[in-house]
Amino acid sequence: MERMPYRPDLDMTALGTRPTTTTEITSSDWKQSLPVLAGTQVVLRELRASDAASLFALITCEEVSRFISPPPTTVGGFERFIAWTHRQRSAGTYACFAVTLKGFDTAIGIFQVRETEPGFSTAEWGFAIGSAFWGSGVFHQGAELLLEFAFETLNVHRLEARANVKNGRGNGALLKIGAVQEGVLRKSFLRNGQYLDQVLYAIVDDDWRDSLDAAAQVSSLVSVH
Repeated sequence: MERMPYRPDLDMTALGTRPTTTTEITSSDWKQSLPVLAGTQVVLRELRASDAASLFALITCEEVSRFISPPPTTVGGFERFIAWTHRQRSAGTYACFAVTLKGFDTAIGIFQVRETEPGFSTAEWGFAIGSAFWGSGVFHQGAELLLEFAFETLNVHRLEARANVKNGRGNGALLKIGAVQEGVLRKSFLRNGQYLDQVLYAIVDDDWRDSLDAAAQVSSLVSVH
């Protein structure tokens, strides 16, 4: 999701109307509050206003931001973005998780998913993670948690992603998680006044369940031996 759905130029909500921090929970109606998705290394949780400073520091650097829509340029801008994510989640059209390391609560990135057809039959997902955590396994485990949420909770049928053709790391990450390259969208993404080509990837629900079955078979063979 290189083109961020958030439009700061259209978001006029005052900072004083931030949503209050919600108590972390493991299951509920996601429109009321996002569940906490926990792996062995990574925890995905609802964004909080207090995450704005760390996200500003980690996501606005050129190394991270060059392949996505320009992120907010101030901590206050990230606070408004976080408040917007809560409103969109309440509307049932979008979910954005903070990425944290297990045992630490600092947000080091985000995973997001939005509906592109009503009811999430088709959806698009994306991510941005601080470069200090690239190659650490954070993306892979966070992506697995996000995909499980998309297919099992949102009941997505088709989950799409887009990556700039020059974003070698992003393309490789999507292929590694099992996304299928379906084509190139020519001149489909405007960045710094230039239209860029993007690669379109997709995972469908049958792909997801087949991968779970394959992993379970491998696990059973390992346990036998």
